[in-house]
Amino acid sequence: MKLQVLNTGLFKLDGGAMFGVVPKSLWQRTNPADQDNLCTWAMRSLLIEDGDRLILIDTGIGDKQSEKFFSHYHLHGDDSLHGNLKKLGYSPDDITDVFLTHLHFDHCGGAIQRKSDGVGFEPVFKNAHFWSTEKHWNWATEPNDREKASFLTENIMPIQETGQLKFVDRTGNYTKDVFNQFDVHFVDGHTESQMLPHITYKDKTIVFMADLLPSTGHIPLPYVMGYDTRPLITLKEKKEFLEKAAKENFYLFLEHDSVNELCTLQETEKGIRLAETFSFKEIFGE
Repeated sequence: MKLQVLNTGLFKLDGGAMFGVVPKSLWQRTNPADQDNLCTWAMRSLLIEDGDRLILIDTGIGDKQSEKFFSHYHLHGDDSLHGNLKKLGYSPDDITDVFLTHLHFDHCGGAIQRKSDGVGFEPVFKNAHFWSTEKHWNWATEPNDREKASFLTENIMPIQETGQLKFVDRTGNYTKDVFNQFDVHFVDGHTESQMLPHITYKDKTIVFMADLLPSTGHIPLPYVMGYDTRPLITLKEKKEFLEKAAKENFYLFLEHDSVNELCTLQETEKGIRLAETFSFKEIFGE
């Protein structure tokens, strides 16, 4: 098995929305905002080569939306899904599995592209299975009024229409049959049935944190995103997970932290706090 980081680009979101009830005077210490109160965030994917399988976890925002849509998110930087996939020596047709932690546009938008004739949409990864859960799929295709702006039909329905959609069994019984050295932790605070992959690699446990922990700035328990549909559930899930992560020395893979790829945690008198940050290469040499 071989793991590689795949950066798909940077974007901006409102700092207040990203930190919920926490005052700007506190969150800007770790995530400084620009003059429009926007903070920079990464869209960092993980590529897993495992025998004859090439698994991509999340895909970033993609490039098919309108100029007006992208104007809200200020995409910037030199990274892109296709460009960095090519730099790693792969093409989209090499991907066998796309594991989507959830179906918000900044996590799955890169999975779908416009057709060459400009009419309609199709999956970027023509040979891949796309993994979601039935509960989350139903949640995304029949969205609530608060969350529906994050679930874009063109990002979701082409996966089903081409017959490439697969569902993860939430009981976890599927894991060893489908993915090697790969387990999933389910959380429901941010959105229904978000999936956090746990990957055993070089005798360490890497957890792909998706939106349970967007950045190191979100480690203190009250630092919960305003985007979360059930913030009190997030608070409970986060407390339980962070305590376990500190105790068992998990390496947390940070999808949205624009600076830090990995971190570890420690128990302190003030609760769970950041221990160390690392690049992926520092720990795994990849």
